Amino acid sequence: MTFAMLLAIAPTLGCTPVSANELPERLQAHEAPRPVPAVAFKGQRDEDLTLASFRGRFVVLNIWATWCVPCRKEMPTLDRLQSRFDKKDVVVVALSLDRKGSEVVDKFFREIGVEHLVPYLDPSGRALRELGLVGLPGTLLIDRNGQEIGRLLGEADWSSQTMVEFIKAKAGAATQP
Repeated sequence: MTFAMLLAIAPTLGCTPVSANELPERLQAHEAPRPVPAVAFKGQRDEDLTLASFRGRFVVLNIWATWCVPCRKEMPTLDRLQSRFDKKDVVVVALSLDRKGSEVVDKFFREIGVEHLVPYLDPSGRALRELGLVGLPGTLLIDRNGQEIGRLLGEADWSSQTMVEFIKAKAGAATQP
């Protein structure tokens, strides 16, 4: 089957080709990459981390909390997004602001069946202020050099075809089946 034939039948299969340059809904893309503050947080084993710990990878930094209803709704889409990429290439950093720590985050991840995300913690909430976010959830797209290339405030479907193709293009990464 030729590519032209695939394009012709794509609408009948329930999918429409998406341009890699198509901007996902509500995503604010920056004209030029912007510096990101050295946000500090805790890793899965209570180790001290910063965003510099992920330099060389494309980062989808999601600031969220278990008590935030839109955050809870979007978390499965972030998990599906991570499943589409190798973590050595594109990493979803799900940074929780829960003051009760890893216990409540781990429980929530188990309840909703998160399989591909690692929980990160900032119980101080400093990341929210340092990144200039005005509410939850808030997500930053950070290039391999540690520069912010865009952000999205509020809930989004991170596993949508448009979002996956956009991240794939910006990260220069391949997706997994």
